[in-house]
Amino acid sequence: MTYYETWIDNSENVKDQTSYTQYINAYYSMEKDAYDKILSAYPDNAELTSGKASELAAKLGFNKDTMDIFVGFLDGIKTSLNNELDVENVNDDSDIKLDIDYEKLYYNMKDAKATWLFKLPSWKKVLDENKTAEISRAYREANIAHSNKVGRNDPCPCGSGKKYKNCCGKKQA
Repeated sequence: MTYYETWIDNSENVKDQTSYTQYINAYYSMEKDAYDKILSAYPDNAELTSGKASELAAKLGFNKDTMDIFVGFLDGIKTSLNNELDVENVNDDSDIKLDIDYEKLYYNMKDAKATWLFKLPSWKKVLDENKTAEISRAYREANIAHSNKVGRNDPCPCGSGKKYKNCCGKKQA
């Protein structure tokens, strides 16, 4: 079984709730530590973002027994990369290059509602307060519920100047 298959099996199939919870909590903890290391070393973090999978995993705090969790970390970050990453076929000797788009990463963390990640103090080394505020604003705007429904007391869309309820809305009733 590949690391990716083990990751999917352990993270998506709940056989025993206690074991599943422990596995996911271990993932969250290791993921947070890995991101903190990468962000804290920015912009000189090349040694933490490229290399052989087993060596890169070790630098980021994963060991031989948690390579499946490392592949889960890669699976989570791949949508924030400027390059393709085939996580399904990662093995110990795979060459990994994480060309991270940090703004997209921050946005994706917001989208995942991963407060333990987008609130890491180490983000201050990568994005200034204005940029994080701008990304947060863009995220909120993209996730506002929009409705095209005309309210009873809104101006009628026909342009009559009357309230909808006294114009076209009256015809509907």
